Amino acid sequence: MYLETALDNITKMPRSDFDEIVEKYVEMNIAHPFREGNVRSMRIWLDSIFKKELQKVVDWSKVVKADYLLAMERSPIKDVEIKTLLKAALTDKIKDREVYMKGIDAGYHYGGYNVFRTEDL
Repeated sequence: MYLETALDNITKMPRSDFDEIVEKYVEMNIAHPFREGNVRSMRIWLDSIFKKELQKVVDWSKVVKADYLLAMERSPIKDVEIKTLLKAALTDKIKDREVYMKGIDAGYHYGGYNVFRTEDL
């Protein structure tokens, strides 16, 4: 019941600019709706909203894992850090396969999986 209500509230949140999108991202992270692969799922979800609303995506290769994890941990209290990290890594290369694949690698890396890199496959 809580998750359903939380997701309904998140769905209703605006997402017309960078700040609103990141605030929605923070709330989605708190709700944690994904059973497995939270970091990967969240990254793809965030990039899809950025792409649709702003014509930008995050170049995740420019986001340091430790900085990201700390910023996300603190984001429910204060979201300035995560906004700063993500804004610095935004790119308009929304159709660039390399940027997309680096994002997949980053999602696995943030989740502790480091056996393979997409560029090696």
